[in-house]
Amino acid sequence: MSRSYLAALPAASVVLRILIVLNWLVGAAFLALLVVAPNEQWIMTAYKLSPSPEAERLILGLRVIVVLILGMIPLNHVVLKRLLAIVETVRAGDPFVATNAYRLRAIAWVLLAAQLLSLVIGAIAEALSTPARPVDVDAGFSISGWLAVLLTFVLARVFAGGELMRQDLRGTI
Repeated sequence: MSRSYLAALPAASVVLRILIVLNWLVGAAFLALLVVAPNEQWIMTAYKLSPSPEAERLILGLRVIVVLILGMIPLNHVVLKRLLAIVETVRAGDPFVATNAYRLRAIAWVLLAAQLLSLVIGAIAEALSTPARPVDVDAGFSISGWLAVLLTFVLARVFAGGELMRQDLRGTI
C-alpha cells in the first residue's frame, strides 16, 4: 500500500467519527425544531398566512417533513458506523472479509431507504407548494443517489467475491 493511502485512513476515521457526532447534533436540532419551534404563529408569519385550512395544511405538512427528516438520522448513523468499521478493517490490512460485504450490503439497503424517503419528502413539499408560497426542500429524485445505491450493492458483491477468492486461494495452498 502506498504511504498516501495509509495516511488517509486515520483521517477518514476521524472524519467519520466527527460526522457521527454531527449527525446526532443535526437530529437534535430538527427535534428541537419540531418540538420547540416553530410554533404555528411563526410559520404563519414566515409564509404570510392568515388562519385558514390552507395554513393548517401547510403547518401539518411541514411538521410531517421534519418527522421524516428525523427518520434520516438513524439511517445516516447506520451508514457512518458501517463505513467506520470498514475503514478500520482496511487500516488493519484485511478489507476483503465477509463482514465488510455484509456491511456494504446493509449500507446499500439503507441508502435505498434514504432515497425512497427523499422521494416522499419531495412529494410532500411539492404538494404543499404553491406559486405564491413555494416549499423548497432539497429532496426528491436524485440520479447520483440512485447510482450510489446501485454502486454500493455492486461493491458489496465485489467484496463477497473477494472473500470467496481468498478462501479458494487458502484451499489451494
